[in-house]
Amino acid sequence: MRLSGKIAVVTGSANGIGRAIVRVFASEGAEVYVTDRDGALAATVAGEIRASGGKAHAATLNVTRGQDVSAFMRDVTTAHGRIDVLVNNAGMNVMSDVRNITDADWVRMREVNLDGVLRIARDAFPLLKASGKGSLLNIGSIMGHRGVRPLAAYSATKGAVAALTRGLAVEYAPFNIRVNTLSPGYVETKITERALKLPQFRKALLDKTPMGRFGLPEEMANAALFLSSDEASYITGAELAVDGGMSAAL
Repeated sequence: MRLSGKIAVVTGSANGIGRAIVRVFASEGAEVYVTDRDGALAATVAGEIRASGGKAHAATLNVTRGQDVSAFMRDVTTAHGRIDVLVNNAGMNVMSDVRNITDADWVRMREVNLDGVLRIARDAFPLLKASGKGSLLNIGSIMGHRGVRPLAAYSATKGAVAALTRGLAVEYAPFNIRVNTLSPGYVETKITERALKLPQFRKALLDKTPMGRFGLPEEMANAALFLSSDEASYITGAELAVDGGMSAAL
């Protein structure tokens, strides 16, 4: 019960890695907020957690909409007055070479992957400070440090998240808020399914992964649990790659 009594918020948690994170957090004693732009699916996930004996709430939250974020933070302030654990997981990908990407697709990806992370980190600051021992975890990607076609634009947003994490760790440390990045390798989720359906691309990625397989959402969630718990109480400004050794081999 490493998160017993904690209030935990995870963005983009109706699917994939986010869904695995809220389920693990709830099993470890946290009262979780399942937030997603798909409010109906978030409600389904929260219901599953409650049916398993956990504590969960659902909220419709689009991280690109400032009014959504402000309203959500007001609700959490009224209900609890604090956030102990916050995971910036909401993200998206547009597979395109930069020479072909449209302005609209670039802006859409940047608004979710970077602007949304900054917005949540900024607007949640008073609630994390009120915790007295807050943890902010940003979900990055090993692609934030590597170049792979056709992911240059995606890599740019995730590299910026890692840089933002380091800056926030320094800025938030005096308020006893830890800020870290978890950078997954390739995990079979909705965001990667299009790429991983391509046989040649799939084989090339597996050939570059020393462990010879893709990751599981639950493996990302267990790493998130460690970084968000008191077991990581002296870790801030760090980036943890959970990628089966891929970033070491590329």
